[in-house]
Amino acid sequence: MAWRDGRASISRLLLFMASIILGIAAVVSIQLFSENVQQNIARQSKVLIGADFIIDSRQPPNDRVQAIIDSLGADANEVNFPSMAAFPKNGAAKLVQVRGMKGNFPFYGTLETEPAVAAAEYQQKGGALVDATLMLQYDIKPGDSIKLGVITLPITGAIHSMPGRSGISTAVAPTVLIPFRFIEQTELLQLGSRKEYQYFFVAPEMDLDQLEETLDPVLDAENADLDTHTSTSRQIGRSYGNLGKFLNLAAFIALLLGCIGIASSVHIYIKEKLTDVAILKCLGASRKQTFFIFLIQIAAMGLIGGVVGTVLGVGLQQALPFLLEEFLPFDVQMSISLPPIFMGLLLGVFMSVLFALLPLLGTWYISPLEVLRVSEEQPVQSKKARVFTFGAILLFILLFSLWIFKDWLFALVFVVGIFVTFAILAGISALFIRAIKSYFPTAWGFTARTSLLNLFRPNNQTTVLIFAIGLGTFLISTLYFTKDILLAKTALDNGPDNANIILIDVQPEQREDVVASIKLTDSEVIDNLSIVTMRMHSIKGKLVNEIRKDTSSTINEWVLNHEFRTTFRDSLIASESVIEGSWVEEVKPGEGVTISISESLAEDAKIGVGDPIVFNVQGVLMPTTVGSIRKVDWTRLQLNFMIVFPKGVLEQAPQFHVLTTHVSDNARSAALQRELVHKFPNVTVFDLRQIYTVIKDILEKISWVINFMAFFSILTGLIVLIGSVRTSKYQRIKESVLLRTLGARSKQILRITALEYLFLGILGSLAGILLSLISSQLLATLLFEESFVPSGIPFLLFLPGIVMLVLAIGLSNIKSVLQSPPLEILRKVG
Repeated sequence: MAWRDGRASISRLLLFMASIILGIAAVVSIQLFSENVQQNIARQSKVLIGADFIIDSRQPPNDRVQAIIDSLGADANEVNFPSMAAFPKNGAAKLVQVRGMKGNFPFYGTLETEPAVAAAEYQQKGGALVDATLMLQYDIKPGDSIKLGVITLPITGAIHSMPGRSGISTAVAPTVLIPFRFIEQTELLQLGSRKEYQYFFVAPEMDLDQLEETLDPVLDAENADLDTHTSTSRQIGRSYGNLGKFLNLAAFIALLLGCIGIASSVHIYIKEKLTDVAILKCLGASRKQTFFIFLIQIAAMGLIGGVVGTVLGVGLQQALPFLLEEFLPFDVQMSISLPPIFMGLLLGVFMSVLFALLPLLGTWYISPLEVLRVSEEQPVQSKKARVFTFGAILLFILLFSLWIFKDWLFALVFVVGIFVTFAILAGISALFIRAIKSYFPTAWGFTARTSLLNLFRPNNQTTVLIFAIGLGTFLISTLYFTKDILLAKTALDNGPDNANIILIDVQPEQREDVVASIKLTDSEVIDNLSIVTMRMHSIKGKLVNEIRKDTSSTINEWVLNHEFRTTFRDSLIASESVIEGSWVEEVKPGEGVTISISESLAEDAKIGVGDPIVFNVQGVLMPTTVGSIRKVDWTRLQLNFMIVFPKGVLEQAPQFHVLTTHVSDNARSAALQRELVHKFPNVTVFDLRQIYTVIKDILEKISWVINFMAFFSILTGLIVLIGSVRTSKYQRIKESVLLRTLGARSKQILRITALEYLFLGILGSLAGILLSLISSQLLATLLFEESFVPSGIPFLLFLPGIVMLVLAIGLSNIKSVLQSPPLEILRKVG
């Protein structure tokens, strides 16, 4: 019976099946991809860092750290730092990451260069290897030269790939690799330089977890760090685990939309079958038999949908590495594992049965007498059965959310958010229906009145279509608004009062000359700050070394190991405000030193106003007291500091300077950078416009990935929409044929249908956009801490586009009514 009845209803069942295919395809592809990423991370962890483990430090290793390095026997070492590089061939200048290497690094993976021999010969020949993209950008070729500080080196090759290089970081500061012996000759490492010393070790047989457990606390106490390939693997795994959570979330949303499609399609399908069920019961069929006839149909369609979705997901996973290659530090070798495939097949059957169960219960409680009744009332279902079904659906969504987020709180919040959104859309549809009933426009013409009646009479599709249209529009609009918020954070105010060039590592004897060079380009100095580096020696009377050993301490570890760059001034700047205590402008001789700290530092260091802190200022201990706590807007283009001293304290301390200016165009920026590199090779220039261009490009790529993943949810929503409208086709055909039989013209039927779906399209899409405005405002305020100015695109593009789509699908339903005689159509659908 299930097979016979299914053959006659195959078109409606196929639409039901289509609702879940894309959701399952998304889940299967992302699960396969996530497993492949984790396997590749484990397999390539040594290649990612080029060694078995690394010891690194922000300063030359002290005696204790050097003794540890010597005892372990470093196989290679380097010092790396950002600096300006000049190309004498064309006079260009560019911010680069200089890596001075000693030894045959890398030990795992490959240093790929062009020509290939350059990787092995650059140290012996005393040349430089330069990032291939940078060489292409400035038309530099092997054999040309590069100037770093006061020395000029020949370029022996271009770097195509290298362990330890991040694609995103190299976009801001491309890599330049030189022999370690030339670092001192460059004269680039001066007071304030942001440098890092790294020592690479090969020890394939060593227990690295034990080594990390033993040495890491010792090195942390000496302001050094140990990174093993296994810890790096775990760290990268966590990072891309978050990416996997997002991808799974997008797939889960597609699944939920598919579930709505299942429930709505089966609801309409079973509603039309209730008379057949009553007839079967009159002929002696039991409750269980009639229930299982349709349950078998649904389960079979779910299994077919699971198979198709799984096959599609296997094919789709091959595309994900190309979409995400910008964010992966390694090449992903794809393979197929069985668990995600079995999960896809099981999800197809389980979801289909679970979300079809509630409408299927109608077959259980239908009375045989219904065959003799003409009633639109639904059979009364058991309250226990409905509660059990709703509970099973809720439990499924909660457990699936927990599997994605791995956190009960996040899963619970997500589920609550889903049901709040559903409840709002259901409430909107209910209020809309009530408003039409209460304020029905009896003075309107027959066509308009009939279209409004269709929205609340029996067999109406108002709630189902508002759900499908509203959710699809909500998702699209939220993604669009979120992209605008992210890109707004990178917007650069090009006004003359806002700095777009930052000069750092300016030494005291260079300060006036650098100011003069800036003024030669018709630019003005905006900020001229002194920077003093220091570390915390004690906090609230307790030594930092003792706090490190205290396992009960709640102070964030970075505070104990961080080298703070502080400044001194007598006033606040636009990006900060005092939220506790009072600002001290200047300290007179003999007075105690009162400092101001940022709100974030106060929270991480567990300190407040009045607490004492002793700083180690390059060997000199300086007692201070916290006088105020500032709220700092770190997103503003200002030189912000965690710690600010008043005037009269640090003027004589060893220091370097940071200057900022504004240049009006690229030509002036390039001229200033060439001038500074020529006169002051140690000064590093950050062109914020170039950096923000890179960030904007990265965000646009992320946005593209988000939109691609949202495509599954959106397309599933459209299929649900099509299925919901098309499944009601036969009921609409009967009604339209009756209207034609009673004398209605084709134009009238067309207008009635068009107006009905026009009302639904406008209401559903408008509700979705308005909900997306609320969610985007919450995201902007709570997550991004950014002002939200909504774009008009969703109202001008998404709203009319979705309305037209709904209208086109609705009108396609009555095409056969307008083209065929009424009796012929009634025979087909009767």
